[in-house]
Amino acid sequence: MHIVENVREGIKSIKSNLLRTVITAAIVALGIIALVGTLTAIEAMKAKVSESLAGLGANSFDIKDISRRRQNAGKAQKVYPIIKYKELKKFKQLYRYQSTSGISTNLSWTAEIKRFSKITNPNVGVFGADVNYLILENYDLDKGRNFSELEVKNGAHVVILGISVANKLFENEEPLGEEVSFFGRKFKVIGVLKEQGGLGNNSGGDRQVIIPIETANAMSSQRALRYQLTAAIDRTEELDFAMGEATGLMRAIRKDQLGKEESFEITKSDSLSGTLDDIAGWMRIVALVLGFVTLFGASICLMNIMMVSVTERTREIGVRKALGATPAKIKQQFLIEAIVICIMGGGFGVIFSIMLGNVVPILIGAGSFTVPWLWIIVGLIVCIGVGLVSGYLPARKAARLDPIESLRFE
Repeated sequence: MHIVENVREGIKSIKSNLLRTVITAAIVALGIIALVGTLTAIEAMKAKVSESLAGLGANSFDIKDISRRRQNAGKAQKVYPIIKYKELKKFKQLYRYQSTSGISTNLSWTAEIKRFSKITNPNVGVFGADVNYLILENYDLDKGRNFSELEVKNGAHVVILGISVANKLFENEEPLGEEVSFFGRKFKVIGVLKEQGGLGNNSGGDRQVIIPIETANAMSSQRALRYQLTAAIDRTEELDFAMGEATGLMRAIRKDQLGKEESFEITKSDSLSGTLDDIAGWMRIVALVLGFVTLFGASICLMNIMMVSVTERTREIGVRKALGATPAKIKQQFLIEAIVICIMGGGFGVIFSIMLGNVVPILIGAGSFTVPWLWIIVGLIVCIGVGLVSGYLPARKAARLDPIESLRFE
């Protein structure tokens, strides 16, 4: 019996036991939906978020002080002088690579912002920044405007509020043009940021206020602030080369000796992308576990159905053997039948997976339409594998039946 004939016989057998076949195929489909559907949703959301975060890491790097957490195998860490504001300003002036750069600093993480009798919790971050800060951090303004070059240069008392701060102090009121105060000084509100959620510069991206960096310098009360320069390169593929150029220039500015390590840290601004990859990786593992458990249940169900099918068709098997069918051909027939059932379930599962995996991210506004061809192929291969594993024992049993005893079976 040829493979095509075996497929026909398998479909014929499926039609004769349609209800249990549909139930088994549905279980297989659920396993594929759990696997491919979840992975499709992950890829769709990851593609969208990665696109949104492009300005935060795909083409930019940071220059900052060496992290105190860096240790060298338990050895005492060498302490370098902190990076000065004038050094980063000099870097901006001398760096000739095509880029957009900005300097920022954190004045406080525990500020209270006041307006008349209203006051925020003492958990507001106060950042000093130049005119490029919003662009480099991918912040959008909900209302108002950015700083002007003149306001940054003169240290004007103007402020841009995070949305949480604005809602707390200006409930049902227009904040633009009004004044707020912190650290004993009054600031005119010129802008309000759009909601950032957990994707801002920090987990409290909505609980921050931004002032001109020269203003922050004047408010530091002789306390040494830690500054950071972020540069976004026009051509992403040249990022490594641009970082090399920046390293050489910064070493010259900092007067780092030849052969010694840098007294600063220069890194790609891709921490959010890395975090996103880690989360997506764990979600893939969860999807694989769910898919495996569901497909394992489907394989047990399919094996049971095939065992029943072998028993019901014992006489048919005896007739086939009497007409010359070899044990290998009988085994092949039942294996193909099991695979056909799995492919039917897998096919429907893939279709629903693509639909559900894309509909959910699109509805919540976190994804675009994605077809994960790799996972579709993997899902179908898994279906074939499930069919082979589930159908092997029933097919082996059918192939070993004695033709004489099978013909006597009632």
